[in-house]
Amino acid sequence: MKLLENSHFEAVNSQLCVETGDSHIIGRIESYSCKMAGDDKHMFKQFCQEGQPHVLEALSPPQTGGLSPSRLGKSVGGDEEGPLSDKCSRKTLFYLIATLNESFRPDYDFSAARSHEFSREPSLNWVVNAVNSSLVSALGEDFSPLKPDLWDAVDEEICLSECDIYSYNPDLDSDPFGEDGNLWSFNYFFYNKKLKRIVFFTCRSISGYTYKRADVGSELDMDLEEEMEDDEAGHVGGDWPSMMCSY
Repeated sequence: MKLLENSHFEAVNSQLCVETGDSHIIGRIESYSCKMAGDDKHMFKQFCQEGQPHVLEALSPPQTGGLSPSRLGKSVGGDEEGPLSDKCSRKTLFYLIATLNESFRPDYDFSAARSHEFSREPSLNWVVNAVNSSLVSALGEDFSPLKPDLWDAVDEEICLSECDIYSYNPDLDSDPFGEDGNLWSFNYFFYNKKLKRIVFFTCRSISGYTYKRADVGSELDMDLEEEMEDDEAGHVGGDWPSMMCSY
């Protein structure tokens, strides 16, 4: 997976990282090419069990609610698999996991993620409404001027009408946003097979208290490191006279 430069996303991202008084919103939209090279090819062969990229993996139901057309059809038609049987190929699953790894590198490794941690979303409208609802509740009226720019930038990059949309909904042990102070989060993948491209939209809200406490902790760590460096320098400098005298 290769991160693609996008000036429109950079402009939007600068407005998705804001302090709202009692919380911090940290969001970003990134575009990735699915064309593989080098290590990606090696990992893909291992992941797809040597030549089985089209084997289907079962996904979890979407958290946005509703039924996708494919699952609704199975339910009405009486398919034995039932109404909650959305699937994706191992190749697609690899793209989703590789996108997570590239986006959160080096802090998190998603290589052990499984298909049940992902969902295929019912429709574009469901996702747009879910995202807008989260950001409106967090940003209030400040989101209104950003909303058209955000979705226009995504549509221009990925052509939303041609996308399959997936989400990442891990358990708390695996979730990079599962730490104390996390109020809510979402992770959406807009996958255009024709373009061989994925736009990844991730956002979270962190309690202001937790966020400030983390900043203070980082400052204390830096102060301690500086003091240790000063002590070591003073210790080495103080050893020289005694060494000289012994000679």
